[in-house]
Amino acid sequence: MDHITFLVAVVIVTALAFDFTNGFHDTANAMATSIATGALRPRTAVLISGVLNVVGAFLSTEVAKTISGGIVDDTLVTPGMIFAGLVGAILWNLATWLLGLPSSSSHALFGGLIGAVWVGAGEHGVHFDKVVEKVLLPAVASPLIAGVAALIATYLAYRITARARQKTVTKGFRLGQIASASLVSLAHGTNDAQKTMGVITLTLISAGALGHDAGPPLWVIASAGLAIGLGTYLGGWRIIRTMGKGLTDIQSPQGFAAEAASTTVILTSAHLGFALSTTQVCSGGILGAGLGRRLAEVRWGTAGRMVVAWLVTLPAAALVGGLSASVVTHGGNFGTVVIALLALAVATFIVVMSRRNPVHASNVNETHEVSVRGAASTQVSTAA
Repeated sequence: MDHITFLVAVVIVTALAFDFTNGFHDTANAMATSIATGALRPRTAVLISGVLNVVGAFLSTEVAKTISGGIVDDTLVTPGMIFAGLVGAILWNLATWLLGLPSSSSHALFGGLIGAVWVGAGEHGVHFDKVVEKVLLPAVASPLIAGVAALIATYLAYRITARARQKTVTKGFRLGQIASASLVSLAHGTNDAQKTMGVITLTLISAGALGHDAGPPLWVIASAGLAIGLGTYLGGWRIIRTMGKGLTDIQSPQGFAAEAASTTVILTSAHLGFALSTTQVCSGGILGAGLGRRLAEVRWGTAGRMVVAWLVTLPAAALVGGLSASVVTHGGNFGTVVIALLALAVATFIVVMSRRNPVHASNVNETHEVSVRGAASTQVSTAA
């Protein structure tokens, strides 16, 4: 316990707060299509997803090891740098949630850490070769692979069931969606919960509480799993609306195809230790499913805004992480408190803004638009 200083404790709490935002930010990855097609009731969907995220957190630690000993040099990292990186990630998660944009929580975390370590320890503190190998290349390949797989699966699903009764087809694929969405939730836990495990493990290594190359202790695995599970149960309804209704009008065969393709990609990457973005994978799967159904409408305006958010996520979080690291590095505990208070103020403002046009379980399927201003004001929408 001698290694658990004030700053280390703050970092652990902040990491779990990030994990919580990761949960409600990414609930849509697993459940948006099932909610949109009516396969699951909204509250039932998020409960199932939350429980399976917790279970998934215990299945593997390969991605956690990529975070704790892969993209940054753990011999140069300090708890202050990690705290600064987490601030960048949390604020980006909240900002994109407000806009209903399904951006990558993973890349927000990587960007925040890279920016903070670069400022705090210099560019040699970041393993850019590992960033390219474990983060950037999977970011490009994974949504394309999931999209192509979902497109083919959707096309085959409609061809195979072309002569069957529509009511029977819909009922069958809705039942299939319950299973496939559950698998996405399980896969999400094996991938995203591990990122927070990796951050906390990296903090403990930097503080001397764990040896270099150590894996996450059981208490870290359990707390990270519970945090992301609770966040998932909260819902993240704004992003669920965008992914379920904003990209394309999803039918049950498409939802099943998108979820099955996404699960395969996520579980494979988790086994290999690739810390990819589950948001990008699932969005790619939904777009592929939209293209796979004849005459389906794909809202390319929404898709374009999502891609822009994907491109901006890592550098934006890196910028906030770097600025925060500069204050924390020079200000010590006082600087940490200042950054924490500023982050809390920004987070509170974002939550207040979200209440002007709330999205919740009762109205999540009413429209494909997400706005952040009052009805009488000019709307800021994430859908065409």
